[in-house]
Amino acid sequence: MEVLMDTLFYDGQCPLCAKEISTLRKLQRGNLIFADIHAQKNRKGMLPDHEALLRRLHLLTGDGEWVVGLPANVRAWSHTRLGFFFRPLLWPVIYPVAARIYRNWADKRYQRKYACGTCEV
Repeated sequence: MEVLMDTLFYDGQCPLCAKEISTLRKLQRGNLIFADIHAQKNRKGMLPDHEALLRRLHLLTGDGEWVVGLPANVRAWSHTRLGFFFRPLLWPVIYPVAARIYRNWADKRYQRKYACGTCEV
């Protein structure tokens, strides 16, 4: 049976993101690939645009499906033994609140790092 690999696209220039990726690298079971957004070249539209990748966490499943935002984070952590701690974030009662918190945090992170007017994406 072939094990499909997921690819997590992350902002390698973000210290907080880099710390989480470092932890994921240590804990993952070997079937999660890490791709620094800044090292990617968009091959004929195969990736979302650079800004979209920076604004929200993106994960490309082994089946070719894009998972974005909080669900991408939960899926990435599902590759570790701690994944069960993250699953409740997708439960119907919790998800709307957790997703709003994630979006607000991601928007503020993006604004501070990339949309300041003097920074370049």
